[in-house]
Amino acid sequence: MEKIKENAFVKKIGFNTLVLLCVMVVLYILFAIATPLIKTNASFVSYSRIVSALNYAYFLGFLALGVTFVIATGGIDFSIGPVMFCSALISGYLLTLKGVPLPVCLLVSILVGTIFGIINGFLVAYAGLPSFITSMASMMIAKGVGSVFTKTQSVSWPQSADANGWFRNLVKMKVNGVDIPTGLIYLVIGAVICSIILNKTKAGRYILCIGSNREAVRLSGVNTKKWEMLAYIICGLLAGLAAIFYVGAYTTVQPGLGDTFNNEAIAGCVMGGTSMTGGVASIAGTLVGVLIIALLQEGILAMGFQINYQYIITGIIVLVVVYADLRSRRRRN
Repeated sequence: MEKIKENAFVKKIGFNTLVLLCVMVVLYILFAIATPLIKTNASFVSYSRIVSALNYAYFLGFLALGVTFVIATGGIDFSIGPVMFCSALISGYLLTLKGVPLPVCLLVSILVGTIFGIINGFLVAYAGLPSFITSMASMMIAKGVGSVFTKTQSVSWPQSADANGWFRNLVKMKVNGVDIPTGLIYLVIGAVICSIILNKTKAGRYILCIGSNREAVRLSGVNTKKWEMLAYIICGLLAGLAAIFYVGAYTTVQPGLGDTFNNEAIAGCVMGGTSMTGGVASIAGTLVGVLIIALLQEGILAMGFQINYQYIITGIIVLVVVYADLRSRRRRN
């Protein structure tokens, strides 16, 4: 095992990420075998199933990429799902009922998410509030703001990729009648940018160092508050961006929802090797973790089971991964 971990190729990709990729392949094979056995005449091996799973992975991926930065500091953000819905509700209301141009509405979506990120970051980094309490409060505020702004009504974005619905091409584009998952390109680009920020820039190094040993970083003269706040701003910005991909895939947004996506995004981070105690994060691992969650959801629905089974399986995986992470840290210490 140690020889495998020391391999140059494995080091470059990351051992944990490589294991997750293997798990994803095994899951796909298991669903392909089990689906026709459990549900007669049903098939999991189809292009449409892959596209459907990817639709779920896009917005969840951007949420998970954002919260990876927060968890890397040793914090947590439970508001990302409702913030995504709040962004989609406000911008969708302006588009469909107020006639605001689409490009402006897309910018509004990102702006709303960023504002929540700024507020969360300020309260945690500068006001000294616990991230758990701050994000729980923001979650409730986001739900309330979205409901009040739309008068508790759901909002339906344009369904066809016409002049006012071209944003849907960001998720998938029809070419000769075939759905091309263009959203995967944008998600990978976003992951690459996040990876560069986290691993190749001063901001990313400080964010990781804050999670490892905040006091040591502060004593070395670094403004830890500024960099910690930046992590929450990035998280909020990506939540606003996730809203665009959500409405591009599912169209209708209802007020008061989004909690479930918090848990799934955080689960994707944890699966991918991001430590809940901070200081260790993997963007590639987060991306693969999200794809596994999307695959689980699609596979369970394909077999005719309720989505609740996905929550059970995801919860068990998260517990196992967190336990393994704690054991690994204890051995290193």
